[in-house]
Amino acid sequence: MPIVLQSTVDFSGEFMRKLPKLEQTMIAHGLDPSGFVISKDRATPSSVVPFVGPFFYDYTVFVDGESFTLTEPNDMVFLDYFVKLCTAEEEDRSLPKLRREPRPGPVRRFLNWMAQSV
Repeated sequence: MPIVLQSTVDFSGEFMRKLPKLEQTMIAHGLDPSGFVISKDRATPSSVVPFVGPFFYDYTVFVDGESFTLTEPNDMVFLDYFVKLCTAEEEDRSLPKLRREPRPGPVRRFLNWMAQSV
């Protein structure tokens, strides 16, 4: 089952083409894509000038009864960061570390990791 997408603004064609690869990557790292919902909304109010679009979008990821929001300028920046979150290993120094207690399941590890401050 694929990731569920919800939005008030369309996801880009490039994002939609790369979504199956993201789902395969998640499965390879022990995450179930069907447990994730990604919502995209404008982070700023609509512009008064009709031909100027929003500068940032809020991407809210819902998983296992919890959620977190990232504000990014476009779908591909969000996708790149989200892939890093899904594939982060405990040794990855550029991203927050997971706690090292009895190893929780992949979804719990993902949520614990997202709770870390950046």
